Amino acid sequence: MTVTHSDRSAEATQTANWSGVLAMTLCAFALVASEFMPVSLLTPVSRDLGVSEGLAGQGIAISGALAVAVSLAITTLAGGINRKTLLLGLTVLMALSGAVIALAPNYAVYMTGRALIGIAIGGFWSMSAASAIRLVPAHRVPRALAIFNGGNALATVVAAPLGSWLGTITGWRGAFFCLVPVALFTFVWQWVSLPSMPAQKSHPRIGSVFRLLRAPQVAFGMMSCGLFFMGQFALFTYLRPFLETVTHVSAAGLSLMLLILGIAGFVGTLLIGTFLKAGFYRTLAFIPLLMAAIAVLLMGVGHQSALVAVLLGCWGLVATAAPVGWWSWVARTLPDNAEAGGGLMVAMVQLAIALGSTLGGVMYDGFDYRYTFALSALLLLAAAALTAVTSRSDHYRAA
Repeated sequence: MTVTHSDRSAEATQTANWSGVLAMTLCAFALVASEFMPVSLLTPVSRDLGVSEGLAGQGIAISGALAVAVSLAITTLAGGINRKTLLLGLTVLMALSGAVIALAPNYAVYMTGRALIGIAIGGFWSMSAASAIRLVPAHRVPRALAIFNGGNALATVVAAPLGSWLGTITGWRGAFFCLVPVALFTFVWQWVSLPSMPAQKSHPRIGSVFRLLRAPQVAFGMMSCGLFFMGQFALFTYLRPFLETVTHVSAAGLSLMLLILGIAGFVGTLLIGTFLKAGFYRTLAFIPLLMAAIAVLLMGVGHQSALVAVLLGCWGLVATAAPVGWWSWVARTLPDNAEAGGGLMVAMVQLAIALGSTLGGVMYDGFDYRYTFALSALLLLAAAALTAVTSRSDHYRAA
């Protein structure tokens, strides 16, 4: 997006539209909650639809795959559509996805609903940062983005325990249907609070986004981030069946385990800024190293619920906070191409989630959980190693 002198003048005189920022924050919360709701509901979904837990987990893979395609193409495909209209349309698509999944009579319809949420996720995240920037003056943008990203972090924290709790009370279909009124409320709030946001006159092409990868530090960093998310979701997607079949937790115990993970994750998002300031790349490399160690330890102590709870708390502490570090990396590495870099990051993360959950499901169905957790550990170790390479590449660039 090219910012002209007139754009800067408008930013200097505009008032902050915090209502619009909060409306988009709620939309981010609902989207992320929708994306990861299956994590805590795999067992009942697979049982009701008559498929394996591995196949049920592919509901996350398909949403990630669609999000990748849309995040790379939506700026070109949307053309001159007013961005407010586009955001409202994506919010309606989110509500439709929840209804389709809740009413799905079979696996194919369930996957169709998951595909719809993937389209909404890819479109929203590709447009969201630029849209949020247009809601407040330039000097208020950091605060607005912090609030906006808080919706993402909060959803990451509560999606799994909330899904498990709602699934216990209303069934897995009821849990998904609860997202529909939230999406509709978000639609109304955005409709009232968001101003008209005409499309920019020029739009980046897909090729210009991929040209960023010509810089070694960008290529290494994106691969590091991708391996991290692959490793995380190869394990995280199949956490519920592991807790039920290996740790043998009750329904209440499952919700408690996921709540521990979520609370630890929220704490991690509050603390990670301090660690990033103290050692940016050291922190980014240490997180996957710790998570790999946790994955290995879970294979050995999976039958001991107390130790599993402690390990999941440690996992949540660093895993939920890690995206903050990688988004900071985008701003740090691509200060003049943050929008294009952000679009590429969205595609990389969603592709990694899709691949990680797919490979984890293949291992889980074909062998057992140990192979899934071992795969996760190997991917996370590779992510840590490549982060070190990224650090050296960044050092050479700055030298």
